[in-house]
Amino acid sequence: MFGKKLKTVLMLSLAITAFGTFTGMPAQASYTLNPEVKDATPALKQAAEIGVRTYNNPAMQDAANKDAIVVMSFGTTFKDSRKATIEKTVADIQAAHPDTKVVLAFTSHIIVDRIKANEGLEIPTPEKAMADLKAQGYTRVALTSLDVIPGMEYAYDTAIYDMYKKDFKKMTMGTSLLYWMGQENQRDDVSEFVQALSTQFPKMGEKDAVLVMAHGTPHPANAYYSVLQNRIDEAHLGNVYVYSVEGWPHLDTVIPVLKAKGIQHVTLMPMMMVAGDHANNDMAGDDADSHKSILEKEGFKVTPYIHGLGENTAVRKMFVERANEAWDALEKDNGIPAKSHMMHH
Repeated sequence: MFGKKLKTVLMLSLAITAFGTFTGMPAQASYTLNPEVKDATPALKQAAEIGVRTYNNPAMQDAANKDAIVVMSFGTTFKDSRKATIEKTVADIQAAHPDTKVVLAFTSHIIVDRIKANEGLEIPTPEKAMADLKAQGYTRVALTSLDVIPGMEYAYDTAIYDMYKKDFKKMTMGTSLLYWMGQENQRDDVSEFVQALSTQFPKMGEKDAVLVMAHGTPHPANAYYSVLQNRIDEAHLGNVYVYSVEGWPHLDTVIPVLKAKGIQHVTLMPMMMVAGDHANNDMAGDDADSHKSILEKEGFKVTPYIHGLGENTAVRKMFVERANEAWDALEKDNGIPAKSHMMHH
């Protein structure tokens, strides 16, 4: 009984308003609490924050605008892949915002330390990037992410947003590559991504398959892989299956499917920003326990495709769009859209 009652209260309080633009598409997807909620607590407000987030600091409204974009990525020690994927995407974001300071930060502290030790290159953590921007007098910061799903890495990004937003006049944060899936009149990032990813698929016959290697996570966002598989199936792209290194589905989840279909040849490709350790070793390595070796032992001919998502032009374009959304929210006057643009549900 209590559960049901609580659910009703939450449903009411989270009743939703989506802001569309004149195109009729929700360009900057965000949500607001139902206006009937008179005394929204900080916890309730924070719970309702999804999509592109925006914080205006009342204490700093008189500060002059000095703007920066911070691009957050897990990072990689694989230098060539980093140049071809992460750095190329950051360059594309910089090209879209030529007059704005763009900073790259890596969320993996281990990778930051290794790059410093091996290359003498200092890539900041998000915490260091925030401290530097504050010290340099930046007042408005748009955060954007190179994460594929809103999992633990993206949770780190949102934690940075929550912990540092009060240090600045205004802060916004964009979404991961995959976020919306067509719910509540939102766009379908997953379908768009499937089309972008398919630009790197080889020509496939009946006996060919593509296995897309996701990272996998203990975070509930692991469920995105099922939605992705659903959209892949709907797109009729041939025998394409998602599996993950550390989550579900596993390689042994898809092997029986391949056998049942009579597949003889498999192309392996990473669904990760970079072609780093997972792509080169777990996926395509020569060890007996690499995915390539396991599949060969099961009788399949295997072709590894060792390129990170950041090398795919269509995917990079999506990442630039995520950054643009965070930037547009930063530029918007306190995030209050014109009345005519509101669509009430």
